[in-house]
Amino acid sequence: MSLYDSVRALAEMSGNGPIDWGAVAEAAKASTEPGSLALTDRERRGYASDVRDARTQVRSVGGVTFSLPDQIEVQHRHHWIDANVATFERVMRPIEDHAQGLFPGFARMANTGSMALALAFLGGNVLGQYDPLLLAEGNGDGGDGSDTGDHALYFVHPNIGRVADELDVPVERFRRWIAFHEVTHAAEFGAAPWLSDHLEARMQRGIEALAEGDLDREAFRELNVAMTAVEGYAELLMDEAFDEEYEDLRRKLDERRQGRGPVTRLIGRVLGLGMKRRQYVRGKAFFTDVVADRGIEGASAVWRSPEHLPTDEELDEPQQWLARVV
Repeated sequence: MSLYDSVRALAEMSGNGPIDWGAVAEAAKASTEPGSLALTDRERRGYASDVRDARTQVRSVGGVTFSLPDQIEVQHRHHWIDANVATFERVMRPIEDHAQGLFPGFARMANTGSMALALAFLGGNVLGQYDPLLLAEGNGDGGDGSDTGDHALYFVHPNIGRVADELDVPVERFRRWIAFHEVTHAAEFGAAPWLSDHLEARMQRGIEALAEGDLDREAFRELNVAMTAVEGYAELLMDEAFDEEYEDLRRKLDERRQGRGPVTRLIGRVLGLGMKRRQYVRGKAFFTDVVADRGIEGASAVWRSPEHLPTDEELDEPQQWLARVV
């Protein structure tokens, strides 16, 4: 794998669309080492045990019923890129359908290169991913009424091992922490069957507005509020469900992010990784106040319906949400 192979993939683009997604996948993988998936029997049992224990303990503390995805994969980096390029393509389709330019060949090269850079960066850094498969065509329906599975759970094994080494923490503890965090997201979407549609509708509305050259601020604000609730509630469940205190893991990860070079930090900002951290902090503060007043059952009321989500103002004034909802 080399920069040369990545550039060659971009140079050999085909088609007339604004983005050549085949070239995106090839270029992203060419610039990213896949890493090893030579798992020992102990590691395989560890992943299975972590996910199983997380499901049991999250169900217990959260009082929510949910099923784990049928699709649970331990991947290397190229597997993750392949699994997510289709998602990027679906998300970008409305913009592609409206994209025009004076220099279509140059625009296609720039767009394809940008998407390849994003996927390569994420593929080298993602640890685990709960994927509700937003914007998936035929979501959950195999055409004959059968359930094809509308969510998935991924663990990027080489990244988990590398980051655990960089943080100087036991890889088994770090892996278990990642598993618990992703399973909390499965719990949220399981407790709120409407949540996927809620997020998808706002994502589509915002993207379609961008495709028309407009900015639907309200759609993106509602999306950010919902994701803040998702991340904050996940942190709440983690506090209750995980086997031990884990603040040192969060602190070391934050310190690692701050220690990255300027180019890496810039890419992270462009991809919205800083926003994700702010969602954690703001959402956790909201639910901490709610739990102190009404317990975790009161906090779980957020998943009863879309109307039970906090507003942007209520995220900073939990008592207003409690007065309205609980």
